[in-house]
Amino acid sequence: MKAAIFDYVRAENLDQALGVLEEVGSDAKLIAGGQSLVPMMAMRFARPSLLIDINRLDELKQVSEDGETIRFGACTRQRDIEFNAALNITAPLVKKALNWVGHSQTRNRGTIGGSLSFADPSAELPLAAQVMGATMHLQSASQGVRSVNANEFFLGPMYTAIAETECLVAIDFPIWSGAKVGTAFTEVSMRKGDFAIASAACQIQVDAKGLVKRITFGVGGVNGAPMAFPRLAEQLVGKVLTPQLAQEVANEAVKECDPGSDTHNTAQFRKSLAATLLARVLVEALENAMGNQ
Repeated sequence: MKAAIFDYVRAENLDQALGVLEEVGSDAKLIAGGQSLVPMMAMRFARPSLLIDINRLDELKQVSEDGETIRFGACTRQRDIEFNAALNITAPLVKKALNWVGHSQTRNRGTIGGSLSFADPSAELPLAAQVMGATMHLQSASQGVRSVNANEFFLGPMYTAIAETECLVAIDFPIWSGAKVGTAFTEVSMRKGDFAIASAACQIQVDAKGLVKRITFGVGGVNGAPMAFPRLAEQLVGKVLTPQLAQEVANEAVKECDPGSDTHNTAQFRKSLAATLLARVLVEALENAMGNQ
């Protein structure tokens, strides 16, 4: 199929984009990389009357850090993050998540903000944002800027806290400083590059004795939004994370998941797979941490 007829505006700056968005409202859609919206339009699942192109707004492509957080402009290309070696230290989980995102062609065009705004519950970057407790900064012409934590941003399948006149302008990820920080991300999909049947992510920091100082982890593809488990994570602080304990924690975590069944996988299979993957990343992240000075 082809997209329905639409008008097009190329924004010269953010103020112009927000002004047009405020004027047109829900009939308008912002577009940057287009790797999520364009296929939806081609299948006519999305039928905006106006596209506002923010692809050329350099003010939304900046990457900066202040020692505690690293900020990505929403239009930062996924490829630019993928090949930024410095982010191996400041945003390691984001980097590992990107290894599983689509194909190189889609990462060349796709943006971090586009993936988060689209909010597919099986997508990798939303899971990384949820696990790390990222903060999304939203801006509108009339209300200015407001900030929303990931656990309040992802509301359901392809549904976020972004209002119809708002634009996601930047995303802050916390930086874990100090030694022995480890990360792991994995998923299972039908084919390489497909959205995950289930995915899992973890970031951990341990002390010199191998005791957990802090940890965060979560799963994707098994609920209407990516899930993190801060209550279970808190229970691991001060303990040695053995493979047996990792599996017990994973089994407990997936009890909170509510996946649906489809023609390929039953809900029970998705939960079982998620538990296996979560236990795996807990152990892999620990091993990664123990090897980092």
